[in-house]
Amino acid sequence: MALKPTIFKFIISLSDLDRDYYDTLHLTVAQHPSESLERMMARVLAYCLNAREGLVFTTGLSTPNEPDIWQRGLDDQLLSWIDVGEPAFERIKKASRQAREVKIYSFNQKSEVWWQQEQAQFKRLPVKVARFPWPAIQQLASLVERSMVCSLSISDATLYMAAKLGEAEIPCIELQG
Repeated sequence: MALKPTIFKFIISLSDLDRDYYDTLHLTVAQHPSESLERMMARVLAYCLNAREGLVFTTGLSTPNEPDIWQRGLDDQLLSWIDVGEPAFERIKKASRQAREVKIYSFNQKSEVWWQQEQAQFKRLPVKVARFPWPAIQQLASLVERSMVCSLSISDATLYMAAKLGEAEIPCIELQG
């Protein structure tokens, strides 16, 4: 019998001062059995940084040909492809031909090494790449509850999360814009 995902419910009061975007997000996030809390929270942050109508979580890890988050137009054209982690160059090259916008958010301990190795290739592609520092993601993951109400403020590419169990400050470092 296959393991089932763990379901998390978030109510996030989002104040994105960088984009003048304000909303209350009601997110239901399925954590894949092989996914860490840190990766799941990096997905939530990526969603919040790009929040807009039509943006959805995909089946992600369960379906290798899909990003973690995407937005499709009314004509089913792929508008945004958002990956979390350290994807292979070929995957992103293909995505950049399919979607109008491609973004990558790396977040873990190997993120810097991955970027040093892949940077030259990614520079040839019209993609945006950012990194969340690993210690900040670990701090954020320590605040997670299965059902949580929190606030997230984004200012000068820094995310400030306040939740019942504490607060976290997560810089979003632009590597390629």
